[in-house]
Amino acid sequence: QVQLVESGGGLVQPGGSQRLSCVASGTISSMGAMGWYRQAPGKQRELVAYITSLDKTDYADSVKGRFSISRGNAKNLVRLQMNSLKPEDTARYYCKAILDGTFATTPGFWGQGTQVTVSS
Repeated sequence: QVQLVESGGGLVQPGGSQRLSCVASGTISSMGAMGWYRQAPGKQRELVAYITSLDKTDYADSVKGRFSISRGNAKNLVRLQMNSLKPEDTARYYCKAILDGTFATTPGFWGQGTQVTVSS
């Protein structure tokens, strides 16, 4: 049983930066990967980035070069550093963790989400 809690969302101007954090409690040591999705109103949920148990990362083309995913010093913490934010980045961002397997296709544990609004 795993619980995920996101934080760090808010209002930011275009071109600005924001850092999201996700803290997991429960069984974290055996997780294969953690990552972030986002969903804007009327749009499909989109995989943004993830990081594996071996600290390999992958990013959506739309955020590559602007966003960076990393683990904190504690193994139950994952961060998403978002730079050069654009209005199209506006969405609710959700943290997901899986125990094993391929991140994009494996059902996992979800946080409640945190809203990021990029507005001029």
